[in-house]
Amino acid sequence: MSIEILMPALSPTMEEGTLAKWHVKEGDVVESGMVLAEIETDKATMEVEAVDEGTVGKILVEDGTEGVKVNAVIAILLEEGETEVSAPTPAAPAPSVSSADTSPASGGEKSELVSAPASGGSGSAKGGDEGGAAKGGDNRIKASPLAKRIAADKGLDLKTIDGSGPYGRIVKRDVENAQPSAATSASASEAPAAAPVDMDDPLKAYGIARDRYDVEKADGITKISAKRLSESFRDIPHFPLTVDCRIDALMDFRKRINAAAEKDGDKVSVNDILIKASGLALKKVPAANSSWIEGGMIARHKHADVSMAVAIEGGLITPIIADADQKGLVEISRQSKDLATRARDRKLKPEEFQGGTFSLSNLGMFGIDSFASIINPPQGMILSVGAGEQRPVVKDGALAIAMVMTVTLTCDHRVVDGATGAKWLQAFKTYVEDPMTMLM
Repeated sequence: MSIEILMPALSPTMEEGTLAKWHVKEGDVVESGMVLAEIETDKATMEVEAVDEGTVGKILVEDGTEGVKVNAVIAILLEEGETEVSAPTPAAPAPSVSSADTSPASGGEKSELVSAPASGGSGSAKGGDEGGAAKGGDNRIKASPLAKRIAADKGLDLKTIDGSGPYGRIVKRDVENAQPSAATSASASEAPAAAPVDMDDPLKAYGIARDRYDVEKADGITKISAKRLSESFRDIPHFPLTVDCRIDALMDFRKRINAAAEKDGDKVSVNDILIKASGLALKKVPAANSSWIEGGMIARHKHADVSMAVAIEGGLITPIIADADQKGLVEISRQSKDLATRARDRKLKPEEFQGGTFSLSNLGMFGIDSFASIINPPQGMILSVGAGEQRPVVKDGALAIAMVMTVTLTCDHRVVDGATGAKWLQAFKTYVEDPMTMLM
């Protein structure tokens, strides 16, 4: 029986990708472990290896095709003895049963990658339920927690919705595409429907003439960033805490560190020191190193894994310095430079930009005095770092000049309240203003 090769989900946030290049052609014999194709995701370009053995019978998605949905059939593999493709050519990409239904900002639903056999897809299994919703043996409706929450917000009855997830499970896209009936939601029927966008004149509704702007297609990173940040800002109760840090001692500390490290060609940046200070503060105030889990649970992280925001073409990516509290400054410097370089080249592995417990975003090099960032789910906090500059301060009752840096800690109030965030900032400020304490 022919084997379907599906578009893989190479990261939890991947919904679609570009099939950049095939390394095989129709008629080629494939062995397990052989590189089949290169896939461009929203974060990186990665090679996909074969899991099964056989002969390439049909390539359904050509090189350079954009917007290929996760779990779409991209090729057919013939098993030994087969000469013809037994599976029909799909008219459209198969629905994603993976990260399209994963919303980190809304609770991080479990990613489910389902490979359907060639003789029949996973489809919309209803489990024999006449109402359309899949039910278990105890008559419970099978639906993801996120799907249940969205259904409740939209006034939808899950019994009227067909599930397209594994075994007919109702997932996020099912409830997003469903329309409330008059019986289940009178209020929803009163709400005005969003007007469709005229793609030939997309800003017409705002009174902006078409000849006064150009339209360009957003790349994968920009689209996924727009979606995740919108979800984060909408669903997470953000609040900021701001404090000024005097960094004269830190600048002198950095100068001495670099004087000792330059013989090996190393150079520690201010950002490297802030990453170290952040990791130590997370360990000193463990309650701040937490994530909210939908359903009323909190994850308390055992490690201080600091994500650092790196600007790349089309958006941002956040490679991770794992166990930042335990690493030396030179090691952090080497790792951060390597990660940033490979991030810009889109050569990071998924585990190198997924799974941090805290984020740090530094716009000081652009002359920004202060700003507040949007939380990177499922993390509970993100630190925004402004530029260090000379400012007037009061020292020992007299006016003086000091190097001052403003930082803003944005917190998820569900897991980090004001007192906990303030304690973390106090610990961080101590390390920054007296950096020798980081070596104790």
